[in-house]
Amino acid sequence: MSRLSWDRTVMRPIVIRRGRMFLRMILPFLLVASGCADDSDRKVVDFSRTIGVARPDTASPEQSGLRVAVGAMVSPRETFAHYREILEYIGAKAGTEVQLVQRRTYGEISDLLGKGGIDLAFVCSGPYAMEKDRQTFELLATPEVNGSHFYQAYLIVNEKSPFHNLGDLRGKTFAFTDPDSNTGKLVPTYWLGQIQESPESFFGKTIYTYSHDNAIMAVAKGLVDAAAVDGLIWDFYHKRNPAVTAATRVIRKSEPYGIPPLVASGKLSSDMKGRIRELLLAMHQDADGKRILDHLMIDRFVEPKDEWYDGIRALIGKSDPRPGRADGPQEP
Repeated sequence: MSRLSWDRTVMRPIVIRRGRMFLRMILPFLLVASGCADDSDRKVVDFSRTIGVARPDTASPEQSGLRVAVGAMVSPRETFAHYREILEYIGAKAGTEVQLVQRRTYGEISDLLGKGGIDLAFVCSGPYAMEKDRQTFELLATPEVNGSHFYQAYLIVNEKSPFHNLGDLRGKTFAFTDPDSNTGKLVPTYWLGQIQESPESFFGKTIYTYSHDNAIMAVAKGLVDAAAVDGLIWDFYHKRNPAVTAATRVIRKSEPYGIPPLVASGKLSSDMKGRIRELLLAMHQDADGKRILDHLMIDRFVEPKDEWYDGIRALIGKSDPRPGRADGPQEP
């Protein structure tokens, strides 16, 4: 019988550029929100306190079970709520224990994969496209949602705001999710490049929320003027918990890109990779599996193709995908 454990050595910081007044404004929200540099004008604030536990070792899967990471697409508690059943399902079908591993950034997940510190990961499309060759990830499965294996970035604003297009946001406060996020950083940076602008030249302030649900919440609460988020996550909350999205409005959608996939570390055995791929691709044909997928608004898992992510690679050649990576958030 499988058992799911949880390693949550993770923080959810917001990085705030230019201006201490905004920090004062956002503090009341941060106090209740628990639960994608060395500049003197940058601050780092946690959405939730760090919970320190031992990081996973590099023991083989046969010794320690499967260590599965989930990129910070949603905040830690939401991640556990949404992914718990699917990971328990994988463990039960594969006959092994499963440990859920969370880290603060997509970059940390990529590094763990490359070192064999984790076996599987649900990663954002951006890190997959950017890091695949360097980290030797292997595609296992991709969710199909509403009959498609593609998704979009949504540019969202507060429902009551006067903003209707990207141009209206000049000088405003904007929320990115993660320096490596496709929908939460790369796409909006590309949009700005099309009008010969950059985040630094165009926005008055920028923050990193390190999850898409936190970005949606920041817009809904009026803490930022706009954000770029994963359209699948916005759609999920709009249907399952519309109170989260009711105060937001979508003013632009991107071109379609390959949905974030499940990938395997190159150090995971071929036998285990095959077993995981097999059970996921058949999950929609199993009664328990279909119930879990329906709850997550996933039609089924399909066998992915690397070329689905070529559109993201094309964006990388047209804009700087990670201007915040080198001088990213520092530990407080």
